[in-house]
Amino acid sequence: MVLLGRIALVLFFGLMGWLALFLVPVGVDKDITLTPISFAELDGWQDDNQGNALLSFRNSCGLFLNLPSGTPNEPVVVGGTVNHWVDACIKAKDTLAEDHSAARQFFEENFTAFSLSYNGKTRGLLTGYYEPLMEGSLSQSEEYSVPLYLLPPELVTVNLGLFRDDLRGRRVAGRVINGRLQPFESRREIEDGALLGRDLELMWLKKPVDAFFLHIQGSGRVVLEDGTMQKVGYAGPNGHPYTAIGASLIQQGFVSRSEMSMQKIRQWIEANPEAGKELMRKNASYIFFRLLDGDSPVGSQGVELTPGRSLAVDRTQVPLGAPIWLEGTRPSAQDPNGDPVVFNRLLVAQDTGGAIRGGLRGDVFWGVGADAETIAGHMKNQSGFTIFLPNGLASSISEGMASGR
Repeated sequence: MVLLGRIALVLFFGLMGWLALFLVPVGVDKDITLTPISFAELDGWQDDNQGNALLSFRNSCGLFLNLPSGTPNEPVVVGGTVNHWVDACIKAKDTLAEDHSAARQFFEENFTAFSLSYNGKTRGLLTGYYEPLMEGSLSQSEEYSVPLYLLPPELVTVNLGLFRDDLRGRRVAGRVINGRLQPFESRREIEDGALLGRDLELMWLKKPVDAFFLHIQGSGRVVLEDGTMQKVGYAGPNGHPYTAIGASLIQQGFVSRSEMSMQKIRQWIEANPEAGKELMRKNASYIFFRLLDGDSPVGSQGVELTPGRSLAVDRTQVPLGAPIWLEGTRPSAQDPNGDPVVFNRLLVAQDTGGAIRGGLRGDVFWGVGADAETIAGHMKNQSGFTIFLPNGLASSISEGMASGR
C-alpha cells in the first residue's frame, strides 16, 4: 500500500486481491475514503424498487448524452468525463424500469459500488427538502407585499474550476464593477430596497417567512388569487454564504437541539415577527427565481428532480448524476417525533445546496404536499453512503494509478 495522495480508493484487481491505491482527485475532501463493496453487502438492496431510481438516472442521462464526450463531470477524478457515463446511459434506455429486478440487474452489471467513509466514520448527516406551497399574487398590494425577484442581469456566477484545478467544483457569484468582480448585495440590503424600481419583481407573497423558506428549498408552487398555480424555481444566488438560522435559536435557548425542525423555526418566526425578521437576516444568502413549466422542479444538474429518488450533494465531493445508495433512517410522516423509519434506498445525485457540504452529506428531495413537508422539515438522520461509479470509470482510475499518472 503506497501513499500517493490525499484520498484512498481501494480497488479490486481480480486474482491480485485487494489493493489500496491513493490518488488526488482535485477538490475532493482529503479524508474521504472510497472502498469497494459488493452489491450483496448492501443492506436492503434486494428489497428496493430500483426501477424508480432508474427513471431518475435516465433524467441525468438525458444531459450526459447531449454533452461533448470530453466534458468533465466534477469532481474530475471521481466523476470522470461524460464519456465514462455514456455506455451505462445507453443501456439504461433499453432497461424496463417497471421491472425492478431488471433495473437492479442493470445497476449491478454496469456500476462498481464504493462505500464512503470520512476519518474512519461510515455514516453522515441526511436531511430533506421539498416544494413548499404558498399564496401569492402577480400584483403588489398591502396583502401581497413580499417580492420574489428575477435574477438581476448584472449578477454573474463564475465557475472557479475553469481557472484553477484546485478550485474545481467551486463557484462564486457577484457583479463586475470597473473590471473587478465585487460582492452582490446581502439579504439585508435587498430587503431594505436595493433592487427597488428595477422591475425585477416576479410576483409577491403574503408572508416573509414563506419567501425565506422558499429560498432554502429552491423551488415551490404559488397559488395565485384566481386559484391557478404557478411553479417557481431557482435562477441563481447572490453569492453570499448560507447560514443555518436554527443554530442561533439553539444557542439562545429558544429551541432545544432535540426539538429543532423547520416547523419549529417557522413557529418561532411567526410568533416573534420583529425578532424573526432579524433572525432571517442572519442568513445573508439570497435566491432569485424564474417561472417553471413541467411537473417537477429542476435541480443544479439541469434535470427534473424525482421525489424520493433525487439527492442534493456537495458537487466538490460527489459527481452529479451518480447513483447513491443510502442506508439509514428518516422521520415518519405520521409521527415525525416518534421512531424513525428504515430508509435503505437508491437515489441519484442531481442537485446541490448551500448547506450541503462534505462527502458524507445528503439532502433528499421529497416532492410537494403535507407528507413531504413533514418528513423534510424533521429530517436530520444518520445514513451510510455508497456511490456507484460506471465500470469504465473505475477501470480508468485503476489503470491511471497503476501507470503512475
